[in-house]
Formats: sequence, structure tokens, C-alpha cells
Amino acid sequence: MSARYITTTLPYVNADPHIGFALEIMQADVLARTWRAGGAEVFFNTGTDEHGQKIQEAAEKEGKDVQTFVDHYANEFRRLKDALGLDTDIHFIRTTDPNHMVAAQEIWRRCLEKGDIEKRTFTGLYCVGCESFKTEKEIVDGHCVIHTNLQLQEITEENYFFKFSNYTKQLLAYLGKPDSIIPEWRRQEAIAFVNDGLEDFSISREKKRLSWGVPVPDDDTQVMYVWFDALTSYISTLGWPEDAEGNFQKFWEKGTTLQMAGKDQVRFQSLMWQAMLMSASIKNTDRIFYHGFINSGGQKMSKSLGNVISPYELVKKYGTDATRYILLRHINPMEDSDVTWKRLDEWYTANLTNGLGNLVARIMKLSSQYLDETPEIPDSKELIPEIQKHLDAFEFNQALDHLWFRIQHLDGLIQEQKPFEVIKTNRKAGQKQLTYLLTQLAEISVLLEPFMPDTSKKILDAIRDNKKPENLFPRLAK
Repeated sequence: MSARYITTTLPYVNADPHIGFALEIMQADVLARTWRAGGAEVFFNTGTDEHGQKIQEAAEKEGKDVQTFVDHYANEFRRLKDALGLDTDIHFIRTTDPNHMVAAQEIWRRCLEKGDIEKRTFTGLYCVGCESFKTEKEIVDGHCVIHTNLQLQEITEENYFFKFSNYTKQLLAYLGKPDSIIPEWRRQEAIAFVNDGLEDFSISREKKRLSWGVPVPDDDTQVMYVWFDALTSYISTLGWPEDAEGNFQKFWEKGTTLQMAGKDQVRFQSLMWQAMLMSASIKNTDRIFYHGFINSGGQKMSKSLGNVISPYELVKKYGTDATRYILLRHINPMEDSDVTWKRLDEWYTANLTNGLGNLVARIMKLSSQYLDETPEIPDSKELIPEIQKHLDAFEFNQALDHLWFRIQHLDGLIQEQKPFEVIKTNRKAGQKQLTYLLTQLAEISVLLEPFMPDTSKKILDAIRDNKKPENLFPRLAK
């Protein structure tokens, strides 16, 4: 049995979840479900990033103790598991967990022993939104290119630095593998960043300015830079460094590893984190997939810009599986996509209410009336290859396009063959038509499971019971 590891990024807990992260974790969920159905042993990780300046400032602004503040928001992200119908076997790491803090300090020690950490006095322009100092190429008109509404802060202090520049050749060799980054243009972006010259980066902050962080080993005046701390979560969740249960060895060292992240994470996930792993003599991530942004009204959807759509709002309006369908099919997995409530309503009504929901109701109504028995449900392992090629390429939307093509084909067959009329004059011929429709619907339903698990179950149960189910996708209230 093969071992596969998948992790999302760890979202920052300074505000409620938004649909950009919901998309990422649902994409990971689809892959984890498909791999398990194919016989793999899967470690599926997510969690929360809970240290840093943004967290400390947000807690102070609300007049709350920082730990109380992060506990509240960590719970909001935990609730996504049920709200989004995520796989039950999912691990949740918090960067305030004691075992994680031990791991962060251990990777620090290993990089220090390697000679890749040194203390320096530094002056730079700092973006609180990114929790990082900005280079000249990352600044436009005096602002960070990502957080254009935030003022950069000029900071001078004594920090520890990671010798990023020591890893130019190793990173280029790592990035030279075509499958190290998906999509290809993000890999080229990473290569260009390295070729432009790597600048050593600060990995600590003075404790007198920022107290909320993992303490730097053997220096009580400094706390770790939030990214150095948070990235270590990808292995601390596996029990590293002790590895008492053997999960690190099984899933990271000997398994196949995949990280999911947004397109603004290339520098952190594919360069900084990989250099840290190299320094600590730990295997690099096998592959990293970068998705695009979800925009609203032409602007990037972000907490700092205040134009966020909550996944809980989508679930409340459309339901869990409909939310999964909408984001997985109608959001481009690699490019930016723009959503509005009007478009969301149209996708729901056209493809779920009038599409899949109506098809299931029509077929099951006829079947319950005219068939004495229904066909056997096919094995998912036999069907997975049909959509696996799309999932292997992270084409979640095209996998669902394929299934909806089949749904539309069945709908067309009903219109063309009219089994509801044939069965009245030629019962045997009509029953044969219905059996074929049910067989095709069963296959579609099995293939839907990774994307819409509850809907898949409801349809398959209806076929087994030969009974029309309750309305799968009710019409939206006007």
C-alpha cells in the first residue's frame, strides 16, 4: 500500500475563513478521497498559523488576550471540516501546540549547526500583511504589491538571518524537476526568483517589539519569524522530530508528499521552506500545487481588503455539497476567478436544481414505478481512472465537466427515447431503457463521491432502495 501525504497551507487566524482557503482545502479533500479509494494510505493535514505581528495587533485591537483570540479563530477553521463535508480522517495542527513549538526550535538548531543562521543588524521595509520584509522588486509606489492598502514600516533591529544565498544551486536543481511545481508557469516563476539572486532573510523578531511567537533557542530576547515557525508545521504534524508513531518516516521520508498553496506563496513554499529542509538535512517536498485567487468585483478577495465571502455564507444558502460543486467546478484551479452572488445563483440553479437534481428525480420516479429491481452499484476502484487523469493534472473543473457531460447526455437520452412513454406500450423495452439510465446514473454517482460525497450517497441509496429521494437541490427563494 502506497503512502501519500497532503497538506494545505495553514491559514492565519486573524479573521474568519474565506472561500479562497475553502477552495484549497476542498481540492485537497478531493485528492485525499480519490487516493484512499484507489487503495493508498493517506495523511491529510491542515491547521492554523497562530503567531506573528498581525495576530498580536488584531488581538490588542479587540482588547483580548492573544491566546483567547487565537483559540476562537482556530475553532472557526476547525468548523470547516463539518461545514464543507471534509474527510473524517484529517489532522489539524496548531502552531501554538507544544509539540509543534518543540519541532520549530529543533529545525532552528539544525539550521544553526549547519552554519546557516547568524545574527545581524538590519534595516528594511516591513509589510505587516505579509509578515515579511520587502525587497525592491516587491514594492510598487511605496507599497507591497500584494497589500497595496497597507503602509510599509521601516524597521531597524537586530535579528537572526537564514543564509538563503547558500542554497542557490540546490534550489535550482530541485526546481529543475518538472513535477516539483504545478502549474509549470509557477515553476518558471520560482526559477526566475532564484536566478535574480537570493537575499538572506530575517528569521526572528525582537521580543520587546513582538512577544507572540516561538522563543528562539538560547536567546530570550528574540522570537521566531512567523514563517520559519509555521512552515515547520508540515512535519511537526507527523510527530517530527521524535517520530514516535513512525508517521514522519512513512509519509514524508518514504511517502509521496504534496503541498497545496495559493499563487502568492511560491517564494515561501518552494524556496524558503525547501532551503530550510535542505539545511536541516530533511527530504524536500515532492510536489507543490498553486491555485489562483478568487476575486470579487475584480479585486483579490482578502481579509485586509474587507471583500471576503465566507464559506459559511455559501453553505447556509446553497448547502454543503452545492458549495463544493460550485467552487470545484466553476473556479479555475490555477488561474484567478471572479465570483459574484449572481453568478453563484446561476451556477446552482442551472447545473444542480435544473441539472443533476432534476435528472435524479425523473429517473428515480420512473424506476420506482416500473422496475422491480435495480442494477448493482459499481466498484469505485474500477471507475476512478475515468477522472483520475484530470485529478493527476489538478484539473478539478475538467473532471466535473466530464461528469456533467454525462449528466447532460442522460438527460438528452430521456428527451430522445421518452422511456416514460415507451414503457406504457412496451414494458420490456421501457424497462431496458430505465435499467440503462440507472446503470449510468450509478456510475456518475460513484464518481461524484470525492466531489459531492453526501449527494453521491443520497443518489446511491435511492438506487438501492428504488425510491425517489427528497429534493436534492431546492430552488432558491426569490
